[in-house]
Amino acid sequence: MSDKRQKSEKTMRAARYHPVRYLDLDSNKCQIDEIPIPSITNDEILVKIGSASLCHSDLMLFEGSIPATEPVVMGHEGVGYVEDFGQNVTGFKKGDRIGFLYIKGCCFECDGCQVHNLNCTKGTPVLSGFQVDGYFAEYAAVDRHNAIHLPDNLEMEVSAPYFCAGITAFHGVDSCDLKPGQWMVIVGCGGLGQMGIRFAKAMGLQVIGLDINDEVLQEAKESGADTVLNSKNSVVEKEIRKATDGGADAAVVFSAAQAAYDTATKTLKVGGILMVIGLPNKPIGFPALDLMRKLYQIRSESTGPPQQMPRAMDFISKHGIKPKVAQYKLDDIHEMIDLMQSGKSKSRMAVVF
Repeated sequence: MSDKRQKSEKTMRAARYHPVRYLDLDSNKCQIDEIPIPSITNDEILVKIGSASLCHSDLMLFEGSIPATEPVVMGHEGVGYVEDFGQNVTGFKKGDRIGFLYIKGCCFECDGCQVHNLNCTKGTPVLSGFQVDGYFAEYAAVDRHNAIHLPDNLEMEVSAPYFCAGITAFHGVDSCDLKPGQWMVIVGCGGLGQMGIRFAKAMGLQVIGLDINDEVLQEAKESGADTVLNSKNSVVEKEIRKATDGGADAAVVFSAAQAAYDTATKTLKVGGILMVIGLPNKPIGFPALDLMRKLYQIRSESTGPPQQMPRAMDFISKHGIKPKVAQYKLDDIHEMIDLMQSGKSKSRMAVVF
């Protein structure tokens, strides 16, 4: 494993989540702090952050799903420039444009890591942005295994959502194994769902977007969805079955609500694929009788381990898939969090440094 790090005397600005016991804060429990620039280990890259994206998963800190006991720099989606690197780092030089994943402390080699780095059996995996400092800061320390060169045709200002949202969306759509012309329902058409729509259309699929927000559905339509429907409408299931001649071949759920999963199962043809992406606070429930009857197949995807990044990034670069990203400054972090918590964000949001 990596050598012990030493604290830097130089400082940077960072957006940090603080547990309630530390500060008397507003409902966001977040503030801009001046903290040391991280020093790096032999296996790490010091990155000058170019942009960092806010993900719905970041709200798990405030909801208590991933409890933090100490102040921590938020953010687990980032891109930036190589500033410095440890002696074990090869293939990168100062100034390189890179993107990176967020799980650290794992060995990256065991059988568990080949499936997902949180399954590591030799190290102690931790999540950047939750358990250790993340990317809403001017600099960050990134494990060399997690880093990948950013394709030339992807702009720094809008690329942070690819790591992890874009890669997750790609795997979610791709792993349904559909053929061109088949039907896919995207449930939850916020920023992540909009990327899912773009991937699905690039793969030649016919796409229906479902959401409860008409403004978000308009964004889904502009992202390429063939049809959009408000799932508050009681006849959504009937309309989908009519449009798809019996039901969709797959439904990818990007929403983190049980109601979204309840709706998704009703849109599928017999034997269709239900792809689990959104993570509700409580366990998702499915009727055992549905599973016994094989009414649908349940699959799940995420960013996966770093070795799966190149395929996703090659597809993104080849098809020029670019998410719609609202750009903010670090001091706007509270506004971004409020928009996401209220469900009013219509696209991905990123801090651009």
